[in-house]
Amino acid sequence: MLFSSITFLFAFLALVLILYFIVPRKLKNPVLLIFSLVFYAWGEAVYIVLMLASIAVAYITGVFADRKRENASKHGPFFALLFAIIWNMGLLFFFKYTDFFISNANSMFGFSIKLLGLTLPIGISFYSFQTLSYVIDVYRGEVKAQKNIVTLATYVSLFPQLIAGPIVRYQTIEDQLNYREESFGQFADGVKRFTIGLGKKVILANNIGFLFSEISATSQADMSVLASWLGILAYTFQIYFDFSGYSDMAIGLGKMFGFDFLENFNYPYISKSITEFWRRWHISLSTWFRDYVYIPLGGNRKGKARQCFNIMLVWFLTGFWHGANWNFMIWGVYFGVILLMEKLFLGKVLSKIPRVFQHIYALIFIIIGWGIFAFEDTAQLIGNFRNMFFANGLPFINDKAILWLTQYAVTFVILIVASTPLFRNIGEKLAVKAPKAYGWVLEPLAVVFLLIVSTAYLASNSFNPFLYFRF
Repeated sequence: MLFSSITFLFAFLALVLILYFIVPRKLKNPVLLIFSLVFYAWGEAVYIVLMLASIAVAYITGVFADRKRENASKHGPFFALLFAIIWNMGLLFFFKYTDFFISNANSMFGFSIKLLGLTLPIGISFYSFQTLSYVIDVYRGEVKAQKNIVTLATYVSLFPQLIAGPIVRYQTIEDQLNYREESFGQFADGVKRFTIGLGKKVILANNIGFLFSEISATSQADMSVLASWLGILAYTFQIYFDFSGYSDMAIGLGKMFGFDFLENFNYPYISKSITEFWRRWHISLSTWFRDYVYIPLGGNRKGKARQCFNIMLVWFLTGFWHGANWNFMIWGVYFGVILLMEKLFLGKVLSKIPRVFQHIYALIFIIIGWGIFAFEDTAQLIGNFRNMFFANGLPFINDKAILWLTQYAVTFVILIVASTPLFRNIGEKLAVKAPKAYGWVLEPLAVVFLLIVSTAYLASNSFNPFLYFRF
């Protein structure tokens, strides 16, 4: 079930909100848990067993580690942590990467091992990281183990962030799980944030995503250099508005139920470097790898050579986390190399040139990076880059490219503006200059209008992919 669906908006969400706000306080978490399990089972009922098993493992290992540490046990907490790591990483590797390793072994060594053909459980990459970070934090003594399994299960399965993040850490919402106060103002903020995210997804991401799909399906004879660049530029906007829109919806839903999730995006396309870009893009994932991989490896505390190794390993793992295909690993290494160069010398060079050129530099490498990310088929990936850089003998521009550019020119302008804080800044200024008119008239009308338009798009358009389902 997608957030951007009629079923979710007018059936599932409406029902869970009604029940949530009429039951007494002690039943609110059980209501959220039941509906979260229904939400997950809606798409893949069979794999709900895996998520429940992960919850059980997190609960048992967390409680065990906590008790053993209180009893001054030297090895007990470590063994609990080790089991949690083996379970979560084993689960992730089995379902996500088994066929990848088999197919590569078949290709490299001439084996004929049959692929398992496993379907990737929805959200497994996210809830595995959540449960693992919970046990690690318990092991470190940063949080106390949750003794109420219903509360812990609510945290892991919470449907607003279950299938695509943001990766919500237990310590971020620990207090809110045990006690939270819902308010009309917070609910209204949640509705606004959800609606903005819905608009990003349905109106912006879906529209420009259709262009990418069309260009990707176009025969080589009808392609041009400009068309290839238009396709990757379309994907650059699609993945941002798709994923940031989903994060906005998740944060908005959380607010409706009294939760405050941390931000996951901060206008990444206004960055002046790749380092800044990754401080603004998918923040919950970047900080997860920083806190649970990079720093434990030694971070920058063990010399320059070790730091370089740590950066490259983290970014290889970041790419690997995204999917069982070589393009994701290449993508991770690609950004790792750029980040390493910025750390060693390029950052100093960038700081001395005009800002406009810093932005251009960052955008070029970001777009090229999405060009790697977009194609899981290696032949298609190589072919598209050959098209982009004049290596396939294509004309720079042709009739198809002119048609697409004409059709989507206004859309691209809107996407560019929407990728900046311009609308947010205008809203903040209006809120200061005319607080009553803005707060009681303009903003509510804008939210209602956006919701109506988004719903109309959903009702009339069957093209509604969600890119991060595959991760």
